[in-house]
Amino acid sequence: MIRIRGYSLVELVVVVALLLILTAMAVPVARFHWQRQKELELKEALRTMRTAIDDYKRLSDQGLIPIVNDTDGYPKDLDTLVEGVDLVGQVKKKRRFLRRVPIDPMTGKAEWGLRSMQDDPDSTSWGRQNVYDVYSLSDGTALDKTKYKDW
Repeated sequence: MIRIRGYSLVELVVVVALLLILTAMAVPVARFHWQRQKELELKEALRTMRTAIDDYKRLSDQGLIPIVNDTDGYPKDLDTLVEGVDLVGQVKKKRRFLRRVPIDPMTGKAEWGLRSMQDDPDSTSWGRQNVYDVYSLSDGTALDKTKYKDW
């Protein structure tokens, strides 16, 4: 008598059911991890740009960067931080504050909301006098239930 070895249909159904349960448990964890990673990237991008703006303002206050009209010592736009400025009194020494404008991980674009020093703190329109603050243009909600645009 020849006996065929293999798995029964019941065993296969049980294994498939267990795999589906494990997958169903892993997907939310992976989604949570992915969102948390993007939030960390957003915080880092905002911190980098705000530090660059602060460095520009500090050098401007020290008289090392000429102040353009109506800017109050802040950069005119984000491209100024990338292109750099010539420092006063130093021959051919250009100071750059950013390598490039970071990409907003929530929108996937290098576009940011900007505020001038003259704008209201929660303003969503840019007065175009200078760049005092940056924020994300995403309407999404973070894991801590705050809006990304409020960071």
